[in-house]
Parts: sequence; C-alpha cells; structure tokens
Amino acid sequence: MTAFPDAEYLVVSSRLIPDHDGGYTLATLARARQMAAAGVHDGAGPLLLTVDPGSVADHARHRAAFAGRDLVVDPDRMRNLFDEASDPRGGAAMWLRGATHPGDRDPALEYREVTDAAGRPTVALPVIAGDPDWHISDAPVAVYDAHGEVAGVLDGFGALYRAWLAHVVAELRAGGSDRPVVVICESRQLGELLVGWDDPGVRLVHAIHTVHLEPPYAPDSALNPLWSRWFTVAEQFDAVLWPTAAQRADVAERFGDSDIHVVVPHGVPSAASVPGDSERVPGRVVMLNRLAPGKRLDHAVRAFAALVERVPNATLDIYGDGPERDRLQEAIDAAWLGAHVVLRGATSDPGRVLREASAYLSTSAYEGQGLSIVEALADGCPVVAYAAPYGPRELLGRGGGILVKDGDEAALTDALEQVLTDPELHHRLSVEAVQSARAVDPDHAMAALAQAASDVLARPSRRAAAPDA
Repeated sequence: MTAFPDAEYLVVSSRLIPDHDGGYTLATLARARQMAAAGVHDGAGPLLLTVDPGSVADHARHRAAFAGRDLVVDPDRMRNLFDEASDPRGGAAMWLRGATHPGDRDPALEYREVTDAAGRPTVALPVIAGDPDWHISDAPVAVYDAHGEVAGVLDGFGALYRAWLAHVVAELRAGGSDRPVVVICESRQLGELLVGWDDPGVRLVHAIHTVHLEPPYAPDSALNPLWSRWFTVAEQFDAVLWPTAAQRADVAERFGDSDIHVVVPHGVPSAASVPGDSERVPGRVVMLNRLAPGKRLDHAVRAFAALVERVPNATLDIYGDGPERDRLQEAIDAAWLGAHVVLRGATSDPGRVLREASAYLSTSAYEGQGLSIVEALADGCPVVAYAAPYGPRELLGRGGGILVKDGDEAALTDALEQVLTDPELHHRLSVEAVQSARAVDPDHAMAALAQAASDVLARPSRRAAAPDA
C-alpha cells in the first residue's frame, strides 16, 4: 500500500456540485477517495473544502447526493466556507469577524448577501460583473455582526478564503498538534489567491485539470488568458501536479524546468482482466462529456452521418448536458440521424454505459487528461479520438484505440468503421486498452502523489514570509 507521510491533508475546490463541471468534479472526488484508500487520515481521507456561496441546505443536498453515489468516503468531511461563517446566535462566526478590519461596503458596487438559516446576513460579497478576473479584486467583503450591522471588511475574496483556511488549520492544530499541513488546491482561481498564504507549516500543492493553451494547442501557442497570470505565481506553489508527462514537458520547455513540477495523473481503476464481449452492444458508440464547444460534438454528428451509410447498425449515445445541447439536436435532426444519434443527458452509471459500448468516441479539441477516455480504456472499450493534447495523445500512444489526425472527420469515420467491423482489431484494442489504463490506475496515481507530498514536506514552504499576492 502507498504510504503517505504523516500530515494533515486538505483538498480545496471552488465548488463541488453533483452533475456540474464535468470530469473536474469526478476527478477531484476520486482523488480524495483514493487518498482515503491509501490510508490518509486512517482511511477517512482528506478534508474536502469548498468556497461556493450556496446555502447550508444546498450543501447538505450535495453531500447527500455524493454519498448516495458512493463518491465520498465520509460526507461529514466535506466543509464549506459559508456554512461555517454563520453563527447560530446571528452574525458571522467569531473567526471571520476577527479577521476583519474597519470599513464598509463599496457604494459603487452591487453586493450579494449570504444569510444564515434564519435569514440574517452574515457576509456580503461584491459583484464584479462581466470581469473574468473578478476573483482577484480587492473590493471589500463585508462581514456582519449579530445585529445586522457591518462589523468590518476583508480586502477581497483572497483575504476571505485565506481567513477560513487559517481557521481550519488552527482547528487541526488545536491541542498542540505540530503535524504539517498539505493543501491540494484543485482550481486555478483559488490557487492564484492562496499563494499569499505564508503559514510556514503549510505546503500548497496545485493540481492541474486542463490545458493552458489557446488554439491550435501547440507547445508554442498563445497562453489561455485565464492562465497567463497563474504562470506568474506558479513558482510559489510547493508543487504543481500535471496530469500528463507531455504537458509537464511543454511547460518545462517554455518556462524552464523545476522540481516543483511533477506528473500525478488522475487515477482510474482498471479491469482485472479484459472484459468479455457478452455485454457489448454491436455497433454502439458512446461519448461522455459536457455538451460544450471545446468537445466539438458537431464533428461526431457529421462523422456518424457518413458512418451509418457503411455500418447501418451503428448508433451513437451522447451522455452529458451543456450549452450546446439545442444546437446539437438541431444538427442531428437536420441530418435525419434521430434513429442513430441520441442525446441521453447525464448518467449516474458511466460504468454500465462503457461496458455496453463497442467503442468510445472523443472529438475534443483538448483534454488535460481525459477522465472519460481513461474510464473507457479501463473497461476495455476501444477508443477512437482526435490526436488532441494532452490526454488523448498520451493515453492512446500506449495503445487501446485509434488516434486520428485532429479535425479530420473522414478519418474519424474510417476509424470507427474499422473498430466496429473488424473483430480481431476490436479484441486487440480491448486488450491494449486495459493495459494502457493500468499506467494511470489509483496505485500509480497515489504513489506519485505520496512522493510529491514527501518531497514538499522535506523542503521549507516556498511562501513563508512572502508578500501577500
């Protein structure tokens, strides 16, 4: 069993909401479960911390939904900033009021009030409308006392988040514990704000979930604007976890190599042996992803229009929801593909979907790792995918599917035809798929994460006594 060093472990995410944020939510929860299985906190796993300003009832429903799907080990170890900001006697909790300084709301801004169970205001958040960088604003966050009056303010969201995390860490240290604290930050916006946290006993590890580039996603392509500022603070993290070796290599080539940049994949359990074909439905192809522009599902629809002329029993079931749903349905209807291509919505049983499929299809323009691709490989389901960075190229480079030139819809059709009509090829790819997935199974992922934790704990914090971000 992987041995994690003795420490307190926290996993921090902007939000964790059932059926939101696609593979990000599932990957974050899976990491926490796998840490628990590896013995972190005696099998209870890390604390899961979120900062979205939903209600206490909202967060209770989220925890119950995750528990019902066996996505969390202990729902009581999921905590939220705004749940804990409310004091039963009214007003924000003492730890939050104690972090404020004198001040008031900015009269030029609108504010969103967060209330407690009795409807009393506890915190008022500035609304920075239309600005993708809203999170770095230092506009005052107002904190209320028990009488509904502003008790003081914090300078922006970063100060608010750090105040709560400092409180959580203080609780862990209560009673004289001197264990170090390892915080795994799962979201970019939070990471940018937490680099100002200079507690020398905290090691801040940042996990990456997606690509950092603009089209055409080549190593020298322009940086995605949302990531440009992140790279200016990246060296202040104690470690950065990249999901693939290829992305880490591209970053090292462009920005310079450093031992803080390590490869830690998102772990997915693989089948103990190659699954048989008894459950697979001949001709069935599936996709599991958000219906979003970057997934390029219109490519899949057009490729399938050509495929059904050659493979009449071919069907495509697309699972997931998102902003592209109406446009995709229009494309399906316009191509008279309603009997072959169906938008199925979200599924609570992706394993069954993959076990019944004869092939998995990915037309994404980019993937950090591609959780659903790994899950397909782990179930022995051959994958046909565009050779997009980073996950598809790296995962299928080990076998288990067919990589197609990016954007070549005709080649996509050809590859699907081969997989669906050549039994020998299908069997070979199924065997390769399981073997490929084992390279990123939970044992490998946790071994890499435990090593990263050991390394950061062996070094001083990279932010101790650093100026506030």
